[in-house]
Amino acid sequence: MNTPSRPDTPAVIVFAVTSVALAWLVALPLWLRGQGLEDPFLGLVAAAMMLTPGLATLAALAVQRRTRGRRGARVVLRELGMWPLRSVGRTLFMCVGAIVAAPVLLGAGLALSGALGLVTFDLVGFSGFAQTLQDAVPAGTPLPPIGVLVVAQLASIPLGALINAPFAFGEEIGWRGWLLPALQPLGTWPALIVSGAFWGLWHAPLILLGYNFAEPNVLGVVLMMVACVLFGILLGWTRLRTASVWPAVFAHGAFNASAGMGLLFAAAGSPASSPVLVGALGMVMWIVFALVIGALVVTGQFRRDRLAVELGPDRRRAAAEVPSAAS
Repeated sequence: MNTPSRPDTPAVIVFAVTSVALAWLVALPLWLRGQGLEDPFLGLVAAAMMLTPGLATLAALAVQRRTRGRRGARVVLRELGMWPLRSVGRTLFMCVGAIVAAPVLLGAGLALSGALGLVTFDLVGFSGFAQTLQDAVPAGTPLPPIGVLVVAQLASIPLGALINAPFAFGEEIGWRGWLLPALQPLGTWPALIVSGAFWGLWHAPLILLGYNFAEPNVLGVVLMMVACVLFGILLGWTRLRTASVWPAVFAHGAFNASAGMGLLFAAAGSPASSPVLVGALGMVMWIVFALVIGALVVTGQFRRDRLAVELGPDRRRAAAEVPSAAS
């Protein structure tokens, strides 16, 4: 059986063009209405954009059907990392671990930001969060104890991860479900880097409005690409380690649910720092991502014998068909 030595270029091109075109189409109302990040439909548009990589995946699969022949639904689901689970226990453990790890990573970023003097925190009175709540309600409105509200916010992160999961799935089925394995013939690290960079570029319709970094320009897009490469390596590792897209889905959902953690702990009157530095995807978080990636590399987590889909679906299937010396 012939095994591909390079990516399926037509399918990759169709995926790339379709995902970018749909992202811009969905975001177009924000540009036409001219309200930018103040547009009341921003959240709805952002959520709808998250579904476009899934649609692009369908387009790529249609191209592959013409070039590789008809494949059964079970084969497609397996190649996308949806079903069946190769190791149920490991996959469930990674899903739960991803939900826990996302706020821990963001918490580490906040701690580092505080250590660098970029943010002032109030971990006792939570004065910044209290001020935000007071400004949001009519004067004199009684509020529950601020500590209880902070604990409730933190405790709701797992629920937020589950609520966000359908939208995160719309992205992850494209980036980690289809694109990452499709680029595997390039090698594991090139596939991780290229898929992450494209993920960041796909965000351009919102980044160019000032989303995430308050840099509505090429710099903002480049910052997003770097952030997505680093975060994408971590999400991609869960995909390669388990052969399942689900840990990446729940990690993505939990990260989005945890992105506002800094608002809970910042002190009232704390100098506003640039989101380029202290945002959920800012440069301080890059350091955290890089440290975790380094730890995974040092502990051998990217070794071939540790990766369930290191060869990609076609090559792994072909390798399984070659008789071993013991057979």
